[in-house]
Amino acid sequence: MSNGITITNENFEAEVLQSPAPVLIDFWADWCGPCKMIGPFIDQLAEEYAGRIKIGKVNVDEQGDIAGKHGIVSIPTLIVYKDGQQVRQKVGAAPKRDIEALFKDLV
Repeated sequence: MSNGITITNENFEAEVLQSPAPVLIDFWADWCGPCKMIGPFIDQLAEEYAGRIKIGKVNVDEQGDIAGKHGIVSIPTLIVYKDGQQVRQKVGAAPKRDIEALFKDLV
């Protein structure tokens, strides 16, 4: 992911909660087919919106604590944060335009 960031337990507060820009987080896993389907859309949006929104990924297998705190039971799950607060969430694969619609009015 060229312009995106990897979200971990160590950087969650700094990258998400303290971010001056909105943040879109993609909760995913290597074995998840729908996650692989939307992965290119997430990458494209990270490039297109670089500098206006942070786009990051959380691998639920590697960062189970973050997934647990967010109640993630199905992936992919997309969560948008603004001003340190969760403002939107979408579960399941979606076309690029639907993913973009989650945050476009916030940037």
